[in-house]
Amino acid sequence: MRPRLVLFDIDGTLLSSKGAGGRALKGALKETFGRLGRVDDYSFAGRTDPQIVLDLMKRTGFQEGFIRERMTLVFELYLQRLREEIRKGPPPTLFPGVLSLLEGLKSDGRAILGLLTGNIEGGAKIKLEALNLQDYFSIGAYGSDAEERNRLPLIALQRARRKSNDHLDKEDIVIIGDTPLDVECAAGVGARSIAVATGVVGREKLEASGADYLFNDFREYHRVIEAIFRQDR
Repeated sequence: MRPRLVLFDIDGTLLSSKGAGGRALKGALKETFGRLGRVDDYSFAGRTDPQIVLDLMKRTGFQEGFIRERMTLVFELYLQRLREEIRKGPPPTLFPGVLSLLEGLKSDGRAILGLLTGNIEGGAKIKLEALNLQDYFSIGAYGSDAEERNRLPLIALQRARRKSNDHLDKEDIVIIGDTPLDVECAAGVGARSIAVATGVVGREKLEASGADYLFNDFREYHRVIEAIFRQDR
């Protein structure tokens, strides 16, 4: 049996940064563009950081080209602010069962652990390091790799192939996340999807998303591991 390439989302799936990411990005946008506009009805969940920047600033009235010219500055400020937000607290927390699940997969020779996240790579690193999770993941595909989340699975697959002697294919991918957009991302490449209701979306919407498996959280991590390695869905 070929190994599974198990790709985790971060926010809402592995951990809660207690709003640090949102506060940092809003602050960076306001500092860069001078105003933020209406954000209360916009959901960050499941979207890539560049997509969020474009969506929010377009609805504030800025042209796409103008926004893209300032994207690098936005993310430089964002990373500075994210470190500060996490430093001053409240501290990020892990969701139930996450460490047990990661330890179980790490010790299983059939699993290659990676990330598939809308976070830019630097932001993902800051959040993971705050909870000492960074060493569990050998590869990643990030919002800084592609604005469209659905492009990230194949980026992760290519990186995993370069690290592995096994011939991994799309059907070997398992995507674990907390939003319907994670499920959609998996479906787009024929990957297995595992949804977890620890984020802001809620179980009802996840049930309607068509995920292959759905868990309230990772407390019963043995069942999650079984779902990852089952031969059929």
